[in-house]
Amino acid sequence: MYCARCGTQLPDDAVFCVKCGTQTGQSSQSMSTLTTVESTNAGQVLGSANATSLKCPTCGASIASKFGEMIITCEYCGASITLGSLGWSNIKKQTMLALKVRTADDSTQLVRSMMDRGLLHRHLQESSTLEEMNLSIVPYWLVGVSARTSITATDMVMEGAQVATTAALLGVMAGGLGGGNRRSGFGGGGAPLLEGALLGSMMNRGMGGGSGPRKAIQMNQNYNYPVVALKGLTEYQPHDYQFALEERSVFDISKYPKGIKILNGDISEDAAKNQAKTLVDELQSQKAHAQYHMIQQISSEEDLSDTELLHVPIWFARYDHKGNEIVLILDGNSGNVINSTGL
Repeated sequence: MYCARCGTQLPDDAVFCVKCGTQTGQSSQSMSTLTTVESTNAGQVLGSANATSLKCPTCGASIASKFGEMIITCEYCGASITLGSLGWSNIKKQTMLALKVRTADDSTQLVRSMMDRGLLHRHLQESSTLEEMNLSIVPYWLVGVSARTSITATDMVMEGAQVATTAALLGVMAGGLGGGNRRSGFGGGGAPLLEGALLGSMMNRGMGGGSGPRKAIQMNQNYNYPVVALKGLTEYQPHDYQFALEERSVFDISKYPKGIKILNGDISEDAAKNQAKTLVDELQSQKAHAQYHMIQQISSEEDLSDTELLHVPIWFARYDHKGNEIVLILDGNSGNVINSTGL
């Protein structure tokens, strides 16, 4: 079927044109679908959890769900639906990042510079065989997380001052007790014992035991944390990597070149929230240990807020280097590497 106004090819059961919005004339189905759309906007579900065939809430096209899928994107208009505790419903907020690394050649050039970076990697790309290079639009749940991390750490500044004072005192007292006459063996019998006692105290207090003065530190951070919505794509999961979220826009499937595969997801919104909480907790711990030494205690609390579905163009590159596999996951929007293995 084609739109009578603009000529766009549409699914046979489409109610509206996905390009110009013109109603197709299927009157009986139109009323049914319009009712579905209005109900969806009111927060009602589109179908039961075990439904295998649904109507797109935006264009009315048929959507078939496969076993295990939790997110389905309409191939005609790009609207997405998700499976929740009450059944299938539409996703209220969908965004996208534009495709800037548009061709395999562009991706290969970026990968070459990354693989050959550094003395040890010189000519690595040239001596490797490209096994796979593909582009797909990957769904990420973008979860708002506010993290509050409480840290108790040894005050290294005060510890350093105490160590210096102890060392100076050690020298003065050792000299006063005959430390300078050790060669002759006269008058210095007590100095080594004193030095040993003071050194042991110094080690226990600062350099070895970390039992010196402590300070409380609060490390708070807000995240829009991306969780890849596919269980099988663990290598696509960012850790301390952030997409260029300031460049995201409302999802419009027509802005991606035709033929690019838009992936569905199998991770629910609730599961993504739990995963985001765990990953942010790990990230806060990593940041704390990188910034502060001698941490005695650390605990984090995370509050979750709104979510959205973010569609990101991702290049997957796989090379063989003398029997070893090299994989790079490339952000098709920024051109940066999200993850890599084998390098």
